[in-house]
Amino acid sequence: MIKVQNITKTYGATVAVNDVSFEVGKGEILGFLGPNGAGKSTTLKIITSYVVADSGSVYVNDVDALKNPMEVRKAIGYLPESTPLYMDMQVLEYLQFVAKARQLSGSEAKSAVDRVVELLNLRRFLCKNIAHLSKGYKQRVGIAQALVHDPDILIMDEPTSGLDPHQIIEIRELIRKLGKEKLIILSSHILQEISAIGTRIMIIKDGRIVADDTPQNMQRSLSDRSGFRARIQGPAQEVAAALEKVGGVSSVETISGGGSDTEFQLVSGSGGEIGQGIFKAVADKGWTLSTLLPVEHSLEEVYLELTKDSSVPQGASGNGVAGNGEQPSESEPIAQAEAVEAVSEASEDDAPAEERA
Repeated sequence: MIKVQNITKTYGATVAVNDVSFEVGKGEILGFLGPNGAGKSTTLKIITSYVVADSGSVYVNDVDALKNPMEVRKAIGYLPESTPLYMDMQVLEYLQFVAKARQLSGSEAKSAVDRVVELLNLRRFLCKNIAHLSKGYKQRVGIAQALVHDPDILIMDEPTSGLDPHQIIEIRELIRKLGKEKLIILSSHILQEISAIGTRIMIIKDGRIVADDTPQNMQRSLSDRSGFRARIQGPAQEVAAALEKVGGVSSVETISGGGSDTEFQLVSGSGGEIGQGIFKAVADKGWTLSTLLPVEHSLEEVYLELTKDSSVPQGASGNGVAGNGEQPSESEPIAQAEAVEAVSEASEDDAPAEERA
């Protein structure tokens, strides 16, 4: 479990994270969304103990991230947007190196590498240089390195970036499967991905959490404010006039029909519940209400509504979100930093050429 309590982080005059609190438990897949500079990356770095909050606390599996940062890092697997790969290494060589960095050795390391190789379908690429892999398979290797030590918690930034549609489906299924046993946080602004995978969505804006709920409930919340579509059997003009008098209804539009069987769209101006008022107005006149459905909205519409007046990321592009007000070292992959620390006591001959440089 991750428990975040009232964390705040500033960089100079910029408040990157402002009194943020939330909890995430095992079996949850949390989609973490936010515009540029919202504080998303800073929050995740505080959780992983690579950034220290100015105030507040973070507990990972009941371990204080401030007092025991290395224990926290052992419990977390991380896939940054810029996957930390050594391009001159072969896939097997790289995964063995990551296993060693995670302090696995002997049969334990071999078993760990075999497990992620099978999970990510990398067997036929083991002797191939990472530089020669497609972008999609480089991403698979990145996911493998995050899972090699079998962490309880998995944090992934744009996990389906660069994958073709077939691979995206496979990775989605993998994440769903992993989510049954692990706590997963997906940081993304491809909203369709979060909607398809996430069991819960949290949106951050200007350093504060502005929404935290299931995708379905978020969509319903905007639908409730927007109104309903109703198909009513009765004289169209009289029906429209009666609907306009329902409390909370700001407008009534005829969608189809116009005779004795008409479909209307009703917009709520007050944000209140108008469904019961519609039902009563129809029943009082003896008309027949054959359909009453809330207007469905996409997750993108919910996101835009909650983050309006902010810089909104281009969801369709698949490009990463870089926090404008966040820590300058944003480009340094966390997983690579972990590897450097983990092998700092190993002999120089054991490290790859890239690490010795």
